[in-house]
Amino acid sequence: MDLDLSLLPQASAHMRGALSSLYFAAARLAPASAREQDPELDAKAALVDQSYYRLIRLVNDLSATHYLNEEPLPLRDRDIVEFVTDIFAKAASLAPLRGLETRLVCAAHSHVCAFCSDALELLLYQLLSNAFKFTPSGGLITVELRLSGGRVFLSVEDTGPGIDPERMETLFDSYHQAERPAPPPQGMGLGLALCRGIAQGHGGAITAESRQGRGSRFTFSMPDRLSGTVLSDVHFDYSGGFNHALMALAESMPPEAFRIRYH
Repeated sequence: MDLDLSLLPQASAHMRGALSSLYFAAARLAPASAREQDPELDAKAALVDQSYYRLIRLVNDLSATHYLNEEPLPLRDRDIVEFVTDIFAKAASLAPLRGLETRLVCAAHSHVCAFCSDALELLLYQLLSNAFKFTPSGGLITVELRLSGGRVFLSVEDTGPGIDPERMETLFDSYHQAERPAPPPQGMGLGLALCRGIAQGHGGAITAESRQGRGSRFTFSMPDRLSGTVLSDVHFDYSGGFNHALMALAESMPPEAFRIRYH
């Protein structure tokens, strides 16, 4: 039976309200001031925060299912180097908690082009989350942004175990657990499907390369163009005001990341 995607945003709105009530109730039982003074309480509360952030991440994916329609997205002109550098820095600050090294490769110091910032942020964090999740401690995550032939290329590469060749054909399909086997909790299989919809919404594409035992590389590409419309300073914070990077990478982070000092 096919799932009616139109129901998911409405369901996610109800879930978000219930989760917020539970979270703030837990925060009153274990306030920040008490957690700072009691490491044992902080460790227990971190497990609650971890579950909350993971559920919010899932709810946000459900809210973003309109990207699966692969329709043209509203593009605005913005410095993509600054945009990618900012997201990379936030993710890189959390990488040591997974025992990972990170590297940003970008020859350009600045470059303005047209893209949908909310959608591209979701795509980049999804690729980073997968890379964090599947790369063992001691591994390297590389984010590369390059301009070539009138196109923009953004890639995330890891040194994990790679992807089974048999799964490559369905890698970007909705609800297929086509990624490498992951530790629990596993998602709904929406992440890479959303990435494909976002890529096509930019008039672009997303591809995957992998060699078993040698890691994987996901590359998003889009036309290098201007829309003539500059992005406003107003940004929709789909993290609900919490640590944005931690929320986006919640599925791949250990409980330690949710201690009070990281909030």
